[in-house]
Amino acid sequence: MTNDQHDLELLLRSRIPLIVIQTRDEKRVTRLFARLALRLSLPVMAWSATTGMRRIDFEAAPQRHTIEPRQALGQIRATNTASIYLLLDFHPYLDDPFNVRLLKEIALEHHSLGHTLVLISHELDIPQELQAFSAHFTLSLPDATHIDRIIHEEAEQWSQAHKGRKVKTDRKTLELMTHQLLGLTATDAQRIVRSVIYDDGAISDADLDRVTRARYRLLESNGALSIEFETADFADVGGLQGLKRWIRLRRSAFLESDGGLDAPKGILLVGVQGGGKSLAAKAVAGTWRLPLLRLDFGTLYNKFFGETERNLREALKSAEAMAPCVLWIDEIEKAIAGGDYDSGTSRRILGSLLTWMAERKAAVFIVATANVIEQLPPELIRKGRLDEIFFVDLPDATTRAEIFTIHLSRRDLNPGDFDIGSLAELSEGFSGAEIEQVIVAATYLAREHRLPVETGHIRSEIGQTRPLSRVMAEKVAELRAWARDRTVSAN
Repeated sequence: MTNDQHDLELLLRSRIPLIVIQTRDEKRVTRLFARLALRLSLPVMAWSATTGMRRIDFEAAPQRHTIEPRQALGQIRATNTASIYLLLDFHPYLDDPFNVRLLKEIALEHHSLGHTLVLISHELDIPQELQAFSAHFTLSLPDATHIDRIIHEEAEQWSQAHKGRKVKTDRKTLELMTHQLLGLTATDAQRIVRSVIYDDGAISDADLDRVTRARYRLLESNGALSIEFETADFADVGGLQGLKRWIRLRRSAFLESDGGLDAPKGILLVGVQGGGKSLAAKAVAGTWRLPLLRLDFGTLYNKFFGETERNLREALKSAEAMAPCVLWIDEIEKAIAGGDYDSGTSRRILGSLLTWMAERKAAVFIVATANVIEQLPPELIRKGRLDEIFFVDLPDATTRAEIFTIHLSRRDLNPGDFDIGSLAELSEGFSGAEIEQVIVAATYLAREHRLPVETGHIRSEIGQTRPLSRVMAEKVAELRAWARDRTVSAN
């Protein structure tokens, strides 16, 4: 007997009138109850708005006269034989007070009727008057072994349909595909695998991004959580050698629970604006080949009391369902640095976030970025919440040369045609973002003169640019002083 079937049987034997199951995997639930019908010797009926009531523990014609919810509930209440009733997608009818009252009366008479009503839908908001009679049941999601079996079964079916041809793939891609599908129901995973295989008879590296997109569409919540498909590799990030080494050392521990080591939880990146914190967050996901989810606190906030916290819980739940993944919380200080003017919402958000960080079991690696360190609460930056706090300082001359090379190459310009060394010296105090904008401006300047981009164009733009390190020199100095004894250098 499966764990789900065992747990459902215990729930049924505990004589709870209403069982609530929120899931997209309706077929799997109905199969579980069909098996339970044999063990418990109870009739199992399923109701839907299209067929009315019908028995599912053996073949029987649907009862068309029970299509209307009131008729179905009235028949249930009038039936004396104890039965299990699966009400499929009943959630729209819970807005009708008459239906709610009928459900309550059936529940109140459970001791004499013996009926168990099971509400099954992708989304269920149980009315307050029914909550005392109900219990929620969460269907377990398939683990890696189950996902692997689904992939092989679909590959075998494709092979049989194509005269014994084998699906082309390799072990590494299969492992990555399995990781990508964790968090989905068996039905959803099967559908995605089938579409990938039947497309070209292969499971290739190119399919992984497609799987990630399909998975995210199934799990997306309230808009506060978005997926970043354009993730960089650390080869696209100039400098940050300390951070790069730290990330490389922890890859296997996070993805494979390597050697019994504690899995890394996450990092906080603080530093000068434009220094590459956001690019580093993307690079972590790109290097580990994981989905990158971005939590947008601007979308999260809601004017109604309690809604913001619920939005956060839903977003974090979706992130867990996407695990293993990287969760990028950009400019985290803006979300948790509110005051009395927000009725304490920021403090509640911080509390909810810290609780989740401490208790989460899913493989969600946090990369939080911050610009204004004075607004970071001590509860967040103490050791244990996150693994390390990295300071992303302004790039030195060697790193600036590397950044010039990266951005010139990205624009199909040959770095060998430029005096990179002199450009690096001239751009002292420039951030990576400012160096990129200098190159962008130089391409416009060269076009104006109808000339190819040359070192002189870039020098000219460097001379006209006032970097943030000069405009806000005092702030930058203060930030560096704070970070000196409190953080680890990312460079």
